[in-house]
Amino acid sequence: MPPPEAPSAMPPRASPSPPRRPPGRSRLPRRALHGVLLLDKPLGWTSNDALQKAKGLLRAEKGGHTGTLDPLATGLLPLCFGAATKFSQVSLDADKRYRATLHLGQRTTTGDREGEVTEERAVSCDRAAIEAACARFTGRIEQTPPMHSALKHQGRALYEYARAGVEVERPTRTVDIHRIDIVDWQSPRLVIDVHCSKGTYIRTLAEDIGRQLGCGAHLAALRRTGAGALDVAQAVTIERLTALDETARAALLLPADVLLSEWPAVSLPDDEAGRFLTGLRRRVALADAPAVRVYGSHPRAFLGAAHITAGELIPDRLLSPLELRAHEA
Repeated sequence: MPPPEAPSAMPPRASPSPPRRPPGRSRLPRRALHGVLLLDKPLGWTSNDALQKAKGLLRAEKGGHTGTLDPLATGLLPLCFGAATKFSQVSLDADKRYRATLHLGQRTTTGDREGEVTEERAVSCDRAAIEAACARFTGRIEQTPPMHSALKHQGRALYEYARAGVEVERPTRTVDIHRIDIVDWQSPRLVIDVHCSKGTYIRTLAEDIGRQLGCGAHLAALRRTGAGALDVAQAVTIERLTALDETARAALLLPADVLLSEWPAVSLPDDEAGRFLTGLRRRVALADAPAVRVYGSHPRAFLGAAHITAGELIPDRLLSPLELRAHEA
């Protein structure tokens, strides 16, 4: 993996919103595509904007993303197409990695740079105090989701209540912050790398660190650098994807099992693989495992996801024969 990029002095400028198709222009026919596209989401785009743009460029029939990134955030957004959508939950549940830029000494209405400044304080902390504050929020912690978030309350997103000036009581959630590394500290700007569990609000973490330091803080920039075993260094930008021809775009799709690469692998002989694909349990001389990826042997082909209990390999998610042939092609 290449060394971390040097943090820029100013947050990046937002990319222009995705263009809309001109009225009256016919849509190209969609096609069945199967695989995972690692996209580097641009600033200012919603995750759905990015998905729809990529889906249109690939002419894919079916697609979805694996975890929303706010318009403020950039970075890794795995997009699943066709059969890969069956395994998207794996990426949703995976640990995430972020590079966050905090502006110390300022609190805002939204907890990020898009809100109005509500409080300003002098920043007098040193690196030792920052290290102590980061350590305070490393490990298993409780977070209160921010009002300016997409979390639902009675069928409406919290940010809708916030825009209407309504404060909603939110239950705390338990998250795991595996580590926080200080990348750069030039007052009032602090850049940190965060490795955390799913469901962690980095905006809340930024505010909590500011509160612990006694000066307040808001999130000035956020970039997702990884999800599970996937890394943003592998991702393609919208600009590059647009510049490629259709064949080159499709060649960027990774096989669906890239989402399961951290799971143990089980290989079955041909006769057992065929039975497994019909949904039948198979006897295996293996220890219990909550999640495994299963392959046929000749040729080696990804068949789906399963778990092992009491010597039985039990199918969970399987590729269909058509999907299997597409993966082998």
